[in-house]
Amino acid sequence: MKKLLILTLSIASLSANAQNKVMTKELLWELGRVNPVGLSADGKFLYYAVGTPNMAENKINSKFYQVTIDGKKGKELESLEGLVIDKNVSADGKFKLSDEAVKINKVLGKDYYPEMTESNVYINDGLDYRHWDTYNDGTFNHVFITNLENNQKVDILEGEAFNSPQKPFGGDQDYVWSPDGKSVIYVSKKLEGTAYALSTNADLYEYNLETKQTTNLTPDNKGYDTHPQFSPNGELSWLQMKSDGYEADKNDIIVRYMGADMNLTANWDGTVDSFVWSANGEEIYFTAAVDGTIQLFEVNFPGRKRIAPTVKQITNGNFDVTSIVGFSGDKVIVTRTDFNTATEVYSYDLKSKKWNQITHVNDAAYKDIAKVKVEKRYVTTTDGKKMLVWVALPPNFDPNKKYPTLLYCQGGPQSALTQFYSFRWNIQLMASEGYIVVMPNRRGMPGHGVEWNEAISKDWGGQVMQDYLTAIDELAKEPYVDNDKLGAIGASYGGYSVYYLAGIHDNRFKSFISHCGVFNLESMYGTTEEMFFTNWDSGGAYWDKNNEAAQKTYRDFNPKNNVDKWNTPILVFHGGNDFRVPIGQGQEAFQAAQLQGIKSRFVYLPEENHWVLKPQNAQIWQGEFFRWLDETLKQN
Repeated sequence: MKKLLILTLSIASLSANAQNKVMTKELLWELGRVNPVGLSADGKFLYYAVGTPNMAENKINSKFYQVTIDGKKGKELESLEGLVIDKNVSADGKFKLSDEAVKINKVLGKDYYPEMTESNVYINDGLDYRHWDTYNDGTFNHVFITNLENNQKVDILEGEAFNSPQKPFGGDQDYVWSPDGKSVIYVSKKLEGTAYALSTNADLYEYNLETKQTTNLTPDNKGYDTHPQFSPNGELSWLQMKSDGYEADKNDIIVRYMGADMNLTANWDGTVDSFVWSANGEEIYFTAAVDGTIQLFEVNFPGRKRIAPTVKQITNGNFDVTSIVGFSGDKVIVTRTDFNTATEVYSYDLKSKKWNQITHVNDAAYKDIAKVKVEKRYVTTTDGKKMLVWVALPPNFDPNKKYPTLLYCQGGPQSALTQFYSFRWNIQLMASEGYIVVMPNRRGMPGHGVEWNEAISKDWGGQVMQDYLTAIDELAKEPYVDNDKLGAIGASYGGYSVYYLAGIHDNRFKSFISHCGVFNLESMYGTTEEMFFTNWDSGGAYWDKNNEAAQKTYRDFNPKNNVDKWNTPILVFHGGNDFRVPIGQGQEAFQAAQLQGIKSRFVYLPEENHWVLKPQNAQIWQGEFFRWLDETLKQN
């Protein structure tokens, strides 16, 4: 019998009398969404935006605020113009960086046939014809330098069919001034068409303002080179992944010092999310997943000192440190979340080790809402490994009652399952609806060592599926878990997991929900847009009969191969503009269920991508999510 270790962490243990409301989908979408913009030059003020959903207008409206670092005095502002240091302005104040889309290639029908002004034809000679949720129309993101004296602009990638910032999620973190203001460092993957879709080889480039020449600063590294920053002492630093085509490779901090590249995190068994330099240039602070949370870490920069860089974990607790805003004296300013709390800004005193909450945007809303209780458990997997499992219990939990229980399958596949707060996959809301939520940190997740993180590649339907089943089987031993009312839910790779479990679960589950999940690995390979991802994780093309790893994936780990064993109700969500996991995946799954007479429902979101972003669509999404669970679990 597997051993079960339980560490109960009472994030909130509140009586029914203390708080009589629970989280609802309506309340969730009334919360403010905090987005820190930056600190004042003297470190005394925090500037931030708060986005508030407007259901009637079907959009999110934002307002700007200023607050003292101690969080005691704040006010609303008309704008933040001139209040926050603009990193995009050169040191001498003469030039400013920006980016915009530039038409480079002929792609549209009317590019070739100008008289056909009403046509909507796209003509492509290679892949990368669409990315994430947008078709390539021949425009590329380019970095511009504007002379602030005469307003003249220079395109530093003029004529190049390459992107900087990177698509689809790049921003001004992809470019930075050199300290002397004589050059610009920018990120770009200078590959075209099919080659672009097959590779992750993004490099750092330096553009010299005087010579107008561009130099590749990282030609020898074949994976991602991103997030360039300069230290206070002028050293260039960035994040680097080594392997071409592996988007979830170990992310390390590199510093170029005296012509050589120093990897500060090479010997640390983890992967970096984001980083900033300390004011003295002697330390770097970064965030990373660890043991089911995201925490703040420090690594020293040796420079000329003959000492090895050493990584230290600075914070610890049942929360996520989701970003680093900056420094105010001995305090580091960060954002934090947990399963019960949306993003707020905090300070952490590096000397006293004390936390202080700076923003209180949602305090009033949360005051009367009962929090969920969260337990941190460890179970032993079928191959003898120790696996963390988060368990969320309904507000005012009664161990003498039985509760329907959901197995939450995380996406990625290599994304951390930590103390996140989502406005769609919201754990507090699920538990508040009366469900126990079981969240295993299964194979393939950062925060448990590089080996654990890498173990899922080319093994999508292997040990990880046993990890899922171990987690739900161990929780099913608890007297308060209703074993006749178990469900499995997930999105993206989590949606794949649902489809795969539907064919192997031996009647454990009574309900499934898959959002934008991969159903057919062969058609996925034929229609997705970032080919490096499927090549790495699936092992290669389905038609390559000599590739044993690929053939095993398509033979043994393809959910559609077990669809004849499906016998459980399933709800399928899918976005029409999802090009990462295209719409056909959801259509195939729904059609297979319907044609076998299985209770099933297809919720199609025509204008949504891999996510659900519009407020009204999100409300309907959650309405259908819980309506389905009511029909298939609660009412049965």
